[in-house]
Amino acid sequence: MTGQTEQQQADRSTPQAGPGVVVRVAGAADVGTAAALFRGYLDFYEVEVQDPDAPRAFLAERIAKDESLVLLADAPGCGTVGFAQVYRAFSSLTLTTAWILNDLYVAPSGRRTGAGRALLREVLRRAREAGVSGVQLETAYDNTVAQGLYEAEGFVREEFHVYFHDLGAGTSAGA
Repeated sequence: MTGQTEQQQADRSTPQAGPGVVVRVAGAADVGTAAALFRGYLDFYEVEVQDPDAPRAFLAERIAKDESLVLLADAPGCGTVGFAQVYRAFSSLTLTTAWILNDLYVAPSGRRTGAGRALLREVLRRAREAGVSGVQLETAYDNTVAQGLYEAEGFVREEFHVYFHDLGAGTSAGA
């Protein structure tokens, strides 16, 4: 997904914002750790998960098929406390590739460590390196803490109307 060179893949850890926070690309060996954080993310957004193994299977498939970039944040004294998941998208209006930062989550034990900011900055760094036109994200209307972080890092709220038509398939994780 990321079009990384062998050197970039070899250097999978990048120091980031927050004292000592390290962000790294998740691989197959990290699926269990990433899945636990992903489950926390789903709980945060009150997503009902029917099959307890569905978050792990979902992430394992994305990683194995190189369909998403999954990053993990390690904070000193706290362990792996955050994750981000990015998907490639295409913009017909700009005729370019863009990224969608679909998921960003920091466990309560890692909040205020700089892990969220480190993940966000690493996504932006990698996006610039990949030559994409921009990074898009969405968050809950009442998630003002995340909105403050995004805006502080240069994200601008757009005034487009977002619509969604629920087709019923996969509306409940693991269904």
